Amino acid sequence: MNKIKIALLGAGTIGGSVIKYLQENQAIITQRAEAEIEIKNILVLPREIPALQEKGLPATNDYDSILNDDEIKIVVELMGGINPAKDFILQAMAHGKNVVTANKDVVAQFGAELFDAAEKNHVDFLFEASVGGAIPIIMPLKRSLTANKITEVLGIVNGTTNYMLTKMTSSGVDYDTVLKEAQEKGYAERNPAADVEGKDAGRKIAILASIAFNSRVKFEDVAIEGITKITPADIKHAEQLGYVVKLLAIGKQSELGIDVRVHPVLLDKNHPLANVHGVMNAIFVRGVPVGETMFYGPGAGEPTASAVISDIIEITRGILTESSGRFGCTCYEQKNICPVEETVSAYYLRLLVDDKPGVLGQIATSFGNANVSLKSVMQAEVEMQDHAEIVVVTHAVKHKNILKAEDALNKLDSVDKILSVIRVE
Repeated sequence: MNKIKIALLGAGTIGGSVIKYLQENQAIITQRAEAEIEIKNILVLPREIPALQEKGLPATNDYDSILNDDEIKIVVELMGGINPAKDFILQAMAHGKNVVTANKDVVAQFGAELFDAAEKNHVDFLFEASVGGAIPIIMPLKRSLTANKITEVLGIVNGTTNYMLTKMTSSGVDYDTVLKEAQEKGYAERNPAADVEGKDAGRKIAILASIAFNSRVKFEDVAIEGITKITPADIKHAEQLGYVVKLLAIGKQSELGIDVRVHPVLLDKNHPLANVHGVMNAIFVRGVPVGETMFYGPGAGEPTASAVISDIIEITRGILTESSGRFGCTCYEQKNICPVEETVSAYYLRLLVDDKPGVLGQIATSFGNANVSLKSVMQAEVEMQDHAEIVVVTHAVKHKNILKAEDALNKLDSVDKILSVIRVE
């Protein structure tokens, strides 16, 4: 039986799960890979070494011992973050080692450099676990859907924010309350900025859009807005209008280039993504001729080991058949990024206004002067005397027109405040 030796960088939640399932599922993995996969070494901090050695596992804090070990054919980076993970990946490739990573930060920001290094050194670089955890999406886009022209990728790709919005919808609690609960349950970090501000989802849609549209999309190309301004009132009005509120990562082909963004949306209750609840993730893909398809599953934690080990098996097969390097970079085009002000969407706006005759007419005129057509208008009572809330849903319009309408509304004496502006998908 062939034997392929690997090294892990990191033995945290994902690394520990990879170790666990390589051992528990050894027989079936060996059968499918047509080789025994052996963990030759694990890079961890010095204080973590004794715990691994007590379990009979090899461990080191010296990365050079891994780089200089010619028996190690695959390095599995599960450390997270940019530094030193990026340098460790590049060093592994320079030593002729194939690389598997779950690191969305490195892939989103330095994908081009990493793919160039993999090609130069004739090695594989796989990263299925970097988006969607256990959900297979990277390889389906690269292989199973390559006959299609992909026109749209929509994703719920952050479990923390999806849990929070699900809880706000089901129980009516406010943002601060649900964030505290998510932190207590371990769904949100002590510093939740990367999740609640949309940055985590932004990195993931940069990766997905690059693959789906065959053109490099960087993290800084993504227009990002988080969920920190979403209120129970917005969720209540959305429900009355037939929508749910979700944080979506969006990539679309447009006449002006790739439209790529992350922000809360009012999503029609009949959309497949509308029923993705809690910490689950899902990615919806539209293309020709496939039509519509969706990938659903757990987006983080222990199940992520599924994607990591699958990449290890895929590389192992390539080593055995001397066909490494066949999953190279697919960004062979150079498409523009659509400016955010040119992106098109319908919008929901919630306004606090004076409750007196003529106000609706002034508001309608402001929208009309900005070339924004209104689909529906709803008035809601508020506790503040002589005031009311006006909820407006527009037809599809360019973002720059909404900005123009907001500017006009802010100049009206009868409009006290624009409380919310949320896109409608």
